[in-house]
Amino acid sequence: PFIAQNKLEALEKAINRIIPDADSRMNYRLSETDQFEQLAEDSQSGQLVYTVYNKQKNLLGFVIKAQGRGYQDTIELIYAYQPGKQIITGLVILANRETPGLGAKIVDDPDFHGNFKQLDVQLNSDKSSLLHAVEVIKPGSVKQAWQIDAITGATISAKAVAKIIHKSASKMLPIINQNMQDFNHGSKR
Repeated sequence: PFIAQNKLEALEKAINRIIPDADSRMNYRLSETDQFEQLAEDSQSGQLVYTVYNKQKNLLGFVIKAQGRGYQDTIELIYAYQPGKQIITGLVILANRETPGLGAKIVDDPDFHGNFKQLDVQLNSDKSSLLHAVEVIKPGSVKQAWQIDAITGATISAKAVAKIIHKSASKMLPIINQNMQDFNHGSKR
């Protein structure tokens, strides 16, 4: 129970870090039939999405939990998504076992995290898929809003993060946008 409580506290801090005006949230899990089920309690399993609201209960955005294979092991992360602008506005690495001093730079490298302040994840015209693939390119070469600068010495880990986000966003963002009416005003949590 202590480990679970610590994970929930870390998640709450991470959400507040990428959506600073957050006052409350609601928890959802994507079902096998691609429907969002509201969760009465915090959960750590499944494809999780958190709707985040301000004090006036206006939707600020979504925080989406995702994971995938890194260089050494699984990388777990959350990212903030604003559907109105169709951008990712923040990223927090929750867990990783990447090489200390190299791949582990994905956790706190400010330039790398700068890529996720306005990362373009625009949907196509029928909102069924991403218009552009999220991609990693050589450091200092970003020319498009959907591109991410790699980290020198941690290219594999940076590419893993991009792949995780691309895979998650490709699945979750069309479903979120098709179900926006389900995410009305939030309740205190």
